[in-house]
Amino acid sequence: MTPGLFFVDRLPSGDVVVLDGAEGRHAARVRRIGAGETVLVGDGRGTLAECVVDAVGSDSLTLRVTARRTVPEPDPRIVVVQALPKGERAELAVELLTEVGVDEIVPWASARAIVQWTGDRGVKARAKWQRTATEAAKQSRRVWVPRVAELARTVDLTARTGTVLVLHEAATEPLSGVSLPGDGDIVLVVGPEGGVSDDELATLTAAGARAVRLGDPVLRTSTAGAAAVAALSVRLGRW
Repeated sequence: MTPGLFFVDRLPSGDVVVLDGAEGRHAARVRRIGAGETVLVGDGRGTLAECVVDAVGSDSLTLRVTARRTVPEPDPRIVVVQALPKGERAELAVELLTEVGVDEIVPWASARAIVQWTGDRGVKARAKWQRTATEAAKQSRRVWVPRVAELARTVDLTARTGTVLVLHEAATEPLSGVSLPGDGDIVLVVGPEGGVSDDELATLTAAGARAVRLGDPVLRTSTAGAAAVAALSVRLGRW
């Protein structure tokens, strides 16, 4: 079984790591990890240490580093622009996207989205998305934690560089047939339950985006992005 993964803000350069705080409490109290077990500790930005537990405290673990490695960020990166889903579907979308390998998630205030991020609500919602992404990265043993960007408007998306693909049920070009770049960003735009509006599609395609379809089934906004990332991961050799 793959050792559990825990994140710290900064991975020390020495041979001893003290895992404390929320991660230490979770490891010691919830996971009940004992002396002699192996765990992984990372900074969420590509640096990973394999460690053996030397001592267990009430809220912490003292770890001895046995190996280190650095994993470069994937290139090309997969970025998903996610229209704001309702309720628990937002958390589901972020979890699934993280587990299948997204590199960045951009919350999108699309025209037909019912949910609105304004003021403190937006700050708290973005922070919750980031926490969800971090927890999903731990569960799936991802060395890089996807970044949740600030809320974007449609006009902000027109400034995105790279290959921009809008998932649209009326598109005729399949995602499976799109030529993929060797580097840079592949940006997938996922609309809300009501779909991408005609004006939004016109604005994005005028800026260089292409409308593509996954297949005949119309997926929910909370699952469409994950399905598209999975399809791209096979073509990019990630899977």
